[in-house]
Amino acid sequence: MKKNVDISVSTEPIEDYQNIVEYARSMQGVAEFLHCDIMNENFVKKNTFDYSLVGSINRSSVIMLDVHLMQNEPSEDISKYIQAGANIVTVHYEAFENKEDLVAALKFIKDSHTLAGISLKPATPFKEIKSFVFGCDVVLVMGVEPGASGQTTLPEMIDRVKEIDEFRRSNNLAFKIEFDGGVNEQNVRQIVENGADIIVSGNFVYSSKNKKDAVLKLKNYDQ
Repeated sequence: MKKNVDISVSTEPIEDYQNIVEYARSMQGVAEFLHCDIMNENFVKKNTFDYSLVGSINRSSVIMLDVHLMQNEPSEDISKYIQAGANIVTVHYEAFENKEDLVAALKFIKDSHTLAGISLKPATPFKEIKSFVFGCDVVLVMGVEPGASGQTTLPEMIDRVKEIDEFRRSNNLAFKIEFDGGVNEQNVRQIVENGADIIVSGNFVYSSKNKKDAVLKLKNYDQ
């Protein structure tokens, strides 16, 4: 039986921030989430927008907001994104020097009635975050090195999805597996069949002439 998959369209290819608000409006009712890639140059070598624009998107659209914080030590900012309207807040395992702060951050997100996500870079083995996923609603697998849109998916990261799915099943856990990086109509089926529940798409959807059709191609991955 075909597995339903949610699509989270990414802000990352968009350079004009006003276009992000317009993109969010155009994607409501089409994609399930807007994936807000937040960078501030201390985790990856890029600087994007912050919680103020997330708030503007939230006030201007009804699409759910999937906020991905690519910044070191994000604890002080998490509440700002929750107040801005985030439905999911995902932090990176590597962003916390003290892993007790990571545990506290995940708990704070959940206690704020927001879905808590953890992400890991391609070079970080899944075994390093196993003990943390018990407190998560989402595990975000980066299929590419974070920080740049338009990269090609690393094949071994698709295998990582399967590894995480097997761990989820063996421990009777209910977190969602999200995949971000280089997804297109050629590789989405393998990613979903390996266990992914949420697919992040940047360039594939945004650069398409018909963005709605591009989302539907990802949703109808088995056709």
